[in-house]
Formats: sequence, structure tokens, C-alpha cells
Amino acid sequence: MERNLSEEERYIAAKKKVENIKGFYGNLVSYILVNAILIFINLYTSPQYLWFFWPLLWWGVGVIFHGLKVFEVFPGMGKEWEERKIQEFMEKEKENKNKWK
Repeated sequence: MERNLSEEERYIAAKKKVENIKGFYGNLVSYILVNAILIFINLYTSPQYLWFFWPLLWWGVGVIFHGLKVFEVFPGMGKEWEERKIQEFMEKEKENKNKWK
């Protein structure tokens, strides 16, 4: 379902993509800085129990999925898929309304 986009629409789409990439890098930098601080706190206060692995692991999983989405590693679930699903739901809704008339 590809259509010809105007220059303005392409600009808006590119700007949104840049904002998403910028958001990912902000998340990644926060992940690194906060976890470095947590590692320091953990090793300084209670080195016998290494709890820093938990936030490192679970936040890391979130960062990975964020990156996969932003960089469209799995394009089957990208914007085209979203647009197809939206159209599908709109058609179903239209059919349901017509059934009850």
C-alpha cells in the first residue's frame, strides 16, 4: 500500500524517525549512566550480594526492544503493518455498522 508522498509528508516522516532515534540514544545513555551508578553503589555498600544485575538485565531487555523497533530490524511489524491493521479494523467497524442498519 505504497502511495506517493509529498515533500512535506516525507519531511515529517524523516523528522519523526530522527526523533525516535534520538529518543533511543537518550534511553541508551540513561541506561549506561544509571547502571554504572547502581553498580558502584552495589559494590560499595553490599558487595556480598550483587543485586545490580536485575535492573541491568531488565532495563537492558527494554533498551534492546526499543532499538529493534527504532531501527526497524523486524520490518514486518513496522509502519506498513500498522497501516494495514488500521485499515483492517476500520473495514471491520464499517461492516459491523452496516450489519445493524
